[in-house]
Order: sequence, then C-alpha cells, then structure tokens
Amino acid sequence: MNTPSGTTARLAGFAAVAVAVFAVALLVGRAIGPVDEPEAEPVHDTHGERISLEPAPAAEEIPGGLMTSQNGYTLALTENRADAGSAVPVRFAIIGPDGAPVTSYDVQHDKQLHLIAVRRDFSGFQHVHPTLAEGVWGVDLALTPGTWRLFADFKATDGPALTLGTDLEVRGGYQPVPPAEESRTATVGGYQVTLDGDLAAGADAKLTLRVSKDGEPVTDLQPYLGAYGHLVALRSGDLAYLHVHPDGEPGDGTTQPGPDVVFHTSVPSAGTYHLYLDFQHDGVVRTAAFTVTAGDAAGGTAEGTAGGSGHGEKHGEGSEHGH
Repeated sequence: MNTPSGTTARLAGFAAVAVAVFAVALLVGRAIGPVDEPEAEPVHDTHGERISLEPAPAAEEIPGGLMTSQNGYTLALTENRADAGSAVPVRFAIIGPDGAPVTSYDVQHDKQLHLIAVRRDFSGFQHVHPTLAEGVWGVDLALTPGTWRLFADFKATDGPALTLGTDLEVRGGYQPVPPAEESRTATVGGYQVTLDGDLAAGADAKLTLRVSKDGEPVTDLQPYLGAYGHLVALRSGDLAYLHVHPDGEPGDGTTQPGPDVVFHTSVPSAGTYHLYLDFQHDGVVRTAAFTVTAGDAAGGTAEGTAGGSGHGEKHGEGSEHGH
C-alpha cells in the first residue's frame, strides 16, 4: 500500500526526471542548431512574376486520449503495473507545466475529473470519479488481467480542457476475447437500450438512445453528470477518445427525462467505434455498450469492417453500479 509520503516522493521523482530530460533535450537542440526547412519553390503566374504562397493548412486536431503528455500536462501513474482484483487501488497525478502535481481543477459535468478505464480488447469498461488529496488522485477499480487504457478527462484551473491517456498492465492469466460485432441493442439490469443514428467520417452525427424496461419506455430518468445520460465513444485500434455532447440538460424546460437521450458527435475516420452510455434510474447508474461502424463521408463503409450501419440484433453487454 502506498503511503501519502511515499506517493509524494514518487511524484517528485517523476517531475525531477521529466525536467532533467527536457533540459538535456534543450541543450542538445542548442548545440545542433535549428534544422533548416527546405525552401518552398516559388509559384509564378503566366507572366513569370512571383506570387505569394498560401499558408499551409493547420494540422488536423488530434483526438483525445492518444497522448500521455499534452500542452505541458502529463498523466503520471504512481505504479504502471497492478494485480488483478475487484478493488485494485489506482493512484495518479496530473503534472502541470511547472513540474508539480496540479491541485486546482474546474468542475466539468459535475466533477473535477472523470477517469475512464477500458481494457484494450473492450471487454471491460468503468467510468469513475477519483478523490483528490495533496495533488494525488485515488480510486479503486475492478481489473481483469490484460492491458487497460486509462483516460483522465479534466480541466486544470486556468488551463485547457484535456483528455490524457496511459496504459496500466494488470498481471494474471490473460484471456483474450474475440472482436465485438456490430450491436445497436444492449440489455443491462432488466433495461433495454437501442441506438439510432449513423456515424460517418468528418460529418456531424445525431445519436438517439432509447431506454425501456419490460417493454415500456422509461420516462423518469434521473440526472447523471448534469444530463440524462453520459456517452463515451472510443475508436477501435488506437482507442481515440471522442467527446460526445448531450442535447439539452435537465431543467431547461424542453429536455425530457426519457425515453430518448440525444447526443451529437463527429468521428475523424471510417471504422469501428465502441460507445458506452451511462444512465441513472431508481438511484442506480447502468452502462449500456454498443459497437457501430462509421462509413466515409459519402456513405460507404470502412474496408475490412462489418458492412453497413444497419441495426444489428446482437445484444451488447452492460454493467450497473450504485450512485
């Protein structure tokens, strides 16, 4: 078990190493000097006169969760290996641009930080909210053997909103699972959730998730994280984390508490995506899981993926927990 002093020492050591590496890189860069960029070939019109070049287009925005460090912030685990178990303690810090653990955060979706834990084969998913003590976040997770991707979704006070990701290796006998098939209907804890809407690369998508129980629509969903549902979307392969925005909010006079929960998102590429809906009813938060295929902007499907975006009949797996 890590003591507070031991954890602080680990974080201080991490920060010192990061600063040292940065300093060495800076000195090497100064010694070598800047690398010359090849000069762009001037463009001429039909009269042989030079004309100005248009500036290069900005690089495409990188999806969240692919980087451990971004904009001066780093997600640092105190331990990057753990034993499997139903309540595995996980401790981490967000190291800021000054090399010290961040201690002040803005509240987003009712929480200062959201932690998403996903096994890399998508056989496990958890959305939890750690507690903060002296710059160190802590939470217990139910972890099976294998590689888990941890996503920290947060906004440090006076800093940018970020989603950073890192891997946690969980010891034990790893049991791989086959890739998930297309699924737009999930059953969890006696509830049925259906997904309607299509994803296409580079296009805005409206996703409607309908919640029912025993064949009857649920019309009294309870607010969870400032909405009647919270949706996480992850790209298969690299587990790019995509932000999904709910339509409306409880108490705005127009958004109904079910059975439909509406979200808007855009995916950067064609391929397979895994979606996880958290919703609350009767004081319990449940998670419904889906797997969908995004086509290209013209409506085609990605090569090598399940064809079409039709409504599959295979039921997704879900989970539930008290709130």
